[in-house]
Amino acid sequence: MNLTAADPPDLILMDLNLPVMDGWEAARRLKADRRTAGIPIIALTAYAMAGDRERALAAGCDEFDTKPIDFGRLVHKIRKLLGSST
Repeated sequence: MNLTAADPPDLILMDLNLPVMDGWEAARRLKADRRTAGIPIIALTAYAMAGDRERALAAGCDEFDTKPIDFGRLVHKIRKLLGSST
């Protein structure tokens, strides 16, 4: 988390199924830190279950998408979050 605060990215693609700390907890921590709270997070998962989208949004993710990635859909979400119309 310290690296993210030191050099914040424009956007985070967060895999929800991470070892040690899952993506839900990582998103909660990022959004709780004033230095990283404004970074948009798109949650990604290959194992989407009922309620996962709502759970990810409740954890602080700004968007949710499933794998395999539909790149057109993902790019649309990225542009929307970054405020780009191109």
